[in-house]
Amino acid sequence: MRTLTLYHRSGCHLCSDMRSELLEFQSELDFRLHEIDIDLDRDLRTRFGFLIPVLCLGEQEICHYHLDPTALRAALAQPAEAG
Repeated sequence: MRTLTLYHRSGCHLCSDMRSELLEFQSELDFRLHEIDIDLDRDLRTRFGFLIPVLCLGEQEICHYHLDPTALRAALAQPAEAG
């Protein structure tokens, strides 16, 4: 099972929307969702700023602001990196 990371901020309606949409795809696409609040980490605040929400698979950015189902499916269809 692959793990997606959702970088978000508390009180962000776009973040809540993306989380809700992702949960609808979770059983079909078989992934775990790891959520990280960027406001709890200065480096992440600097890295993402107002780009949130950002959805990543490892270091690969899948989409930001709004869920892109096509990009999500494509990312999860790629073979998992070894190691």
